[in-house]
Amino acid sequence: MPTQSNFKAAWWLSNPHLQTLGAKIFQRKKIITYPEILTLPDGDFVELAWTETPQHQNTKPIVVVLHGLEGSKNSHYARSILSTIKTNGWIGLLMHFRGCGQQTNRLAKSYHSGDTRDIYYLTSQLQQRFKHCQFSALGFSLGGNVLTKYLAKYPDNPYQAAAVICAPLDLASCSERINSGFSRVYQKYLLDMLKASALKKIKAQLISHICTAKLKAIETIKEFDEKITAPLNGFSDAMDYYQQASGKTTIQEIKQPCLFIHASDDPFLNHQQTLPKEPLPAHLTFEISNKGGHVGFITGKNPFKPKFWLEQRVPEFFANYFAI
Repeated sequence: MPTQSNFKAAWWLSNPHLQTLGAKIFQRKKIITYPEILTLPDGDFVELAWTETPQHQNTKPIVVVLHGLEGSKNSHYARSILSTIKTNGWIGLLMHFRGCGQQTNRLAKSYHSGDTRDIYYLTSQLQQRFKHCQFSALGFSLGGNVLTKYLAKYPDNPYQAAAVICAPLDLASCSERINSGFSRVYQKYLLDMLKASALKKIKAQLISHICTAKLKAIETIKEFDEKITAPLNGFSDAMDYYQQASGKTTIQEIKQPCLFIHASDDPFLNHQQTLPKEPLPAHLTFEISNKGGHVGFITGKNPFKPKFWLEQRVPEFFANYFAI
């Protein structure tokens, strides 16, 4: 069962939408990253972003970061955690999901919430290239669900520990939640980016089952999943995709220490369905705070000097499992 988080929201940002949007507005950290193209077994590729280029004999811990829906190395939470990883003396590596980097991908298949093939291949390459270092992994939102599925599917993975932040572990209920109330604002923002990515593939003649007019007419993320995500990735429909890709049913299969962080007021998630009901093994920690929004978690008394709690909590958790 979930435990109470020690996060305390800033008094001046107690509203969930202020937490969610405030993190994007106030997070101004910049970090220089070093790019790499990783060619995949099916001929496509993903773009990587390193905080530094590790040497072959590297012994610094490497933290692999998975971003959220249509995110990138430039997402506020990615810049924040990559900077924090570097500050801790570790090496950060963000894997862009297919199509989320600067280049259009070669194949029609897109990434999705349950797609573990690319993180599996990346991990195997890291194991081969850097035999003298330790690894941990961190996933935000959609990337957190992907990480959950990966950890459960491949229990013999090399990660000493993992963290999952604000993940939509029950996709069906989350698609309904983001289509209600003020959350529709976030839905439109994300949907516009999804449609723009799909339009590029239509123009590149990678997608042929839907025309531009029908793509533009899509109004919800569930409809996008029904007409784009599901058919491109071998699912019969959106509900089949949600059922197979949701991480909630696989949490118990994770074998290494894993920290899950959620906020009760997250405008993206339906906590009645997302939170695990059964007791969790001792190596799994599921922390939930009353406030925090979606990947917000801003604290501090001074509005001019906000503090980002995840920058403290996640490295603190990882440090327990890095033998340095």
